[in-house]
Amino acid sequence: MIEIQLGQGAQASSPQTTKADKVDEEFRDIFGLDAGEDAVIASRLDGVESGEDLKHLVSRLKEETGGVPISYKFAASHYLEEEIELAVAAGIDVIVIDGAEAGTHAGQPLLADAFGLPTMHALVRAVDYLEEKGVRDRVSVIASGGLFSPAHFLKAMALGADAVYIGTAAVMAMIHTQMVESSPFEPPTQLVLYSGRLKDELDIDLAAKSLTNYLYSCVAEMVLGVVALGKNALSEVNREDLCALTPHVAEITGVELAYRSKGVAHYSLREQPAGVGTEVPVPH
Repeated sequence: MIEIQLGQGAQASSPQTTKADKVDEEFRDIFGLDAGEDAVIASRLDGVESGEDLKHLVSRLKEETGGVPISYKFAASHYLEEEIELAVAAGIDVIVIDGAEAGTHAGQPLLADAFGLPTMHALVRAVDYLEEKGVRDRVSVIASGGLFSPAHFLKAMALGADAVYIGTAAVMAMIHTQMVESSPFEPPTQLVLYSGRLKDELDIDLAAKSLTNYLYSCVAEMVLGVVALGKNALSEVNREDLCALTPHVAEITGVELAYRSKGVAHYSLREQPAGVGTEVPVPH
């Protein structure tokens, strides 16, 4: 799969720059940078100024790769339906919804804390919109942002995701047996960041094995959950397998509440029926 990324949850679509003095020769060769040139992730894709431009880009990528799936990742916002409409019209195969809980070491506090929709809200809206437009069967959905446990993954799939992305969880799984190399004076991320002071101390083979074990264990737990639901496949899990603990979550997701009202009348004093006094009704 090739991904067109127009933003991420904790950074929106803001630009990001890595200064030239932080870039070594290998980095420059990979990204085609000249000596002294900063590495810049722009806030807009060069040459993509309209829906038609996006369509041409998707067509070119499919032609050059022999037809591999093309995904479209963006930071979930209140206008996500409009963004998905453009992506679907362009022939995108996969929609990646990156919620506000997503992590990044480069995001500014303003963007990380005050921009974007939470992953749950965005995922539900995206899936509902694709179903409403009748294209859910040909466009896959990947949920991303703040997901780190098998329970999170399975709930996301029940809400309509075909798969999930993980970032920080994968990094921590990679290095959890090697944190002793950095503690107590350095954070463990110094082992894996490109600019990390301890990156040469990372045992890459051990990190790969640790991540593999984490992923396999996540799948095994999800399978166990599916068995507990009496179902035969992860793909069979849906919203009917969920219940919400609060009315707000029930309304957002469209799943049933975990509790039922005992028939207590709910009305304000201004709306009380005729003949009812001013006493507030007490639940039985």
